[in-house]
Amino acid sequence: MQSVLEPQEVTIQKTSLLRDFAEITKVRLSVSVVFSSIAGYLLGAPTIDFKVLLMLALGGYFMVGASNAYNQIIERDLDTLMDRTKNRPIPAGRMSVQTAFIIATLFTILGIGTLYVINPKTALFGAISIFMYVSLYTPLKTKTPLSVFVGAFPGAIPFMLGWVAATNEFGIEAGTLFMIQFFWQFPHFWAIGWFLYEDYKKGGFNMLPNGKRDKGTATQVVLYTLWTVLCSLIPALGITGMFKVSLLAAVIIGLLGVWFLIAAVKLYRKKDAKTAKRLMLTSVSYITLLQIIYVVDKFLSV
Repeated sequence: MQSVLEPQEVTIQKTSLLRDFAEITKVRLSVSVVFSSIAGYLLGAPTIDFKVLLMLALGGYFMVGASNAYNQIIERDLDTLMDRTKNRPIPAGRMSVQTAFIIATLFTILGIGTLYVINPKTALFGAISIFMYVSLYTPLKTKTPLSVFVGAFPGAIPFMLGWVAATNEFGIEAGTLFMIQFFWQFPHFWAIGWFLYEDYKKGGFNMLPNGKRDKGTATQVVLYTLWTVLCSLIPALGITGMFKVSLLAAVIIGLLGVWFLIAAVKLYRKKDAKTAKRLMLTSVSYITLLQIIYVVDKFLSV
C-alpha cells in the first residue's frame, strides 16, 4: 500500500532538508565571510554600487559554501568520530556524497562566475581561496599543525576580496586588510583547537602549534594576538595608501586590542578549555567590531 505523508511530516522533511543544506554549506560561517567582504568593499568603494555589493555577497556565500561542502565530503569518515561533527548531513546518512558533490560543484561555478562579473581579479582570488582550503588546508589538518598557517591564507582573503571588488586593484590597502585577518586566524583557531582538543584528537586533527595545550602554545597565542592588534593599528600611520583611520578610531581600536590581548593572556595564565572558548568568542567580537569601526570611521571622515 502506498503511504501518504501528513502535512506535518512534509513540513518536517522540508525543514530537515533546509537544515542539512545550511549545514553542508555552513551558512553561519558564510555570513561572517560575507560580512568581511562587504566591509572590505565599503572601505574601498568611492561610491557604493548596490549591484556589485549584492554580487559580492552572493559570490562570497557560494565560495564559502563550496569550500565547506568539499571539506565535509573529504572528511566524512573522520566526522563520524567527533561529537561536534558526527551529526553532519553526510556522516549521519541524511545526504549522499553525490548530492554534496553536486552542491559543491554548482556553488564553485556560481561563486567564481558571480565574482568574475564584478571583475576577473576578484574571481581569481575567490578561486585561489577555494583551492587552498580544499586541496591544501583540509588534507593537512591530520598531518601537521602547519595546517593552520596554510588555512590562514584562504581565511584572510574575504576581507581584501571586498577591496579588490571595489577597486579592481590589489595594492598596499588590500594587502593590509589581508595581513590583519591573516594574523587574526592564529589566536582564533588555536583557541578553538584548545577547547575542542579532545574532540579533535578523536578525528586525528592536530591543530595546536605544539600539538599540546601547554605554555608554548599559549605563548604563541599571545604573540599572534599582539601582532594582530599592531597590524590593526597600521592604517593610523598613514602608510597604507587610501586605507586610513583617524586618531579617534585608532584609540578605540587600541582599546579593543587591549581587551583582545587580555583574553589571550588569561589563557596563558589559566590554560583551560573555558578560558580558550572565551578567547575564541572575544576574537570573533574583535574582528567584527574592528571592521565596523574601520567602515564607520571612513564614512564619518568624508
